[in-house]
Amino acid sequence: MPVRAHAMAVPAATMGGVSNASQSSLSPLPSSDRPDAAARLRDALLGASFTADGLLELLGAPAYAALARSETVPALRATRGDTPLELLVRLFLLQQPVPHARVADVLPVEACLDGGWLTRVGDDELAAAVDVRPYGGPDGEDWFIVSDLGCAVGGAGGIGRRDEGVVLGVGGASTTLAGITVRTPVAAALDLGTGSGIQALHAARHATRVTATDLNPRALHITALTLALSGTPAADLREGSLFEPVRDDETYDLIVSNPPFVISPGARLTYRDGGMGGDDLCRTLVQEAGERLNEGGFAQFLANWQHVEGEDWQDRLRSWVPRGCDAWIVQREAQDVNQYAELWLRDAGDHREDVAEYQARYDAWLDEFEARKVRAVGFGWITLRRTDAAVPSVTVEEWPHPVEQPLGDTIRAHFDRLDYLRDHDDAALLEGHFRLGAEVVQEQVGLPGAEDPEHVVLRQNRGMRRATRVDTVGAGFAGVCDGTMSAGRILDAIAQLIGEDPVLLRDRTPAQIRLLVEQGFLEPVR
Repeated sequence: MPVRAHAMAVPAATMGGVSNASQSSLSPLPSSDRPDAAARLRDALLGASFTADGLLELLGAPAYAALARSETVPALRATRGDTPLELLVRLFLLQQPVPHARVADVLPVEACLDGGWLTRVGDDELAAAVDVRPYGGPDGEDWFIVSDLGCAVGGAGGIGRRDEGVVLGVGGASTTLAGITVRTPVAAALDLGTGSGIQALHAARHATRVTATDLNPRALHITALTLALSGTPAADLREGSLFEPVRDDETYDLIVSNPPFVISPGARLTYRDGGMGGDDLCRTLVQEAGERLNEGGFAQFLANWQHVEGEDWQDRLRSWVPRGCDAWIVQREAQDVNQYAELWLRDAGDHREDVAEYQARYDAWLDEFEARKVRAVGFGWITLRRTDAAVPSVTVEEWPHPVEQPLGDTIRAHFDRLDYLRDHDDAALLEGHFRLGAEVVQEQVGLPGAEDPEHVVLRQNRGMRRATRVDTVGAGFAGVCDGTMSAGRILDAIAQLIGEDPVLLRDRTPAQIRLLVEQGFLEPVR
């Protein structure tokens, strides 16, 4: 499934604190010690245009989008021909056996068989040993994501299989995390719970050294395949849960994790269930990340958290933030416990099984939530930045509205502005120069024909796409900001225009300026 969406969906990572069940029912994996076979396969795939762009051109937008939802019928209809690309789609994406003779015209068959990428079916057909999906990198790279057969992502019908050690491909959660990650050159990056390796793949573009960990050894094997087939340098792969595989003296400039954040009774599926009570896994991950970060380093996670009766969910999350870290926590969605249980029961395909068993599992989820006094579960992302500030900044907010991915630059700029505001008291703020953020527009709201608007709204068309209400002074101030005049001089001019005491205006306006800077409507000119 070529992936370009950025919605939160099925998590692809696996790293929880549970042990692995037997994986005997899972198919053997290609060898991770045959870089020659991976390189030859990669060249053949690229030669046949088995890429994200090639698939879009072959399938058309509707079938391409359906494939991203794990719906295969439109793609089957679009690949009835006999071109090399149609053959590869049927082989690797749709997992259809294909004639040996035709595959030999497109792929280095013997190398693929020896390396374990293909298997024999009967006397004259071949099948894929793993799912291989084209994935377009941010700068046009042609990458490939490897996962277990039938488990590229979860769809409306749930995952294709429920073996505990199964490794999924790239879903919406994976691309969300990749999109929000700050992409600056760093010396060392850590991908906790690497799954199919998508975060390690992205990190390899801007990190000198990439370490990828997972509790599931099968996931580490598949990550090695993903990196090799994508033509990316190998990562340092380590087995273990949370920060266990990391030495005490190791620190990082970037830590990313799409953990098994699902709050569930028990730990049935390694890729999603963390095996700790409630939201303890996410809390532990966040709290332990601070001491693993270098100064100025970022840790970025997807997470779920409980909304507990009698407790402010925002205070709950503030308590997770480790000492010495700034934090920006965004809740993108909250579901009541019934919706949440249904979502993950369907993810596992339980709705397709025995009705009584489905109801018993549903009941167990609700028993667990009731015992913990949980009324809802929040979904979102958490960003930490290690800082030496005497008073770190912690922002916890709800923002369910559409955003513009990728958001990595927006998140980095948010923390840069926090530094600026910390370093400038009100007097220094008024001496500062500001520029209106990119693609900020003004909307006036009021009754038709009214002489004056009821209120003015500034709206961003980029990044977080925020909207904020301002008074006439705030609107006028923002409209004049082009970096040439200091904030104080602009306020003096506004005071003269509206007939207000400039001293009083200077006294009451810095709070509004600070809010506009913090939210990105105004950018300091340094």
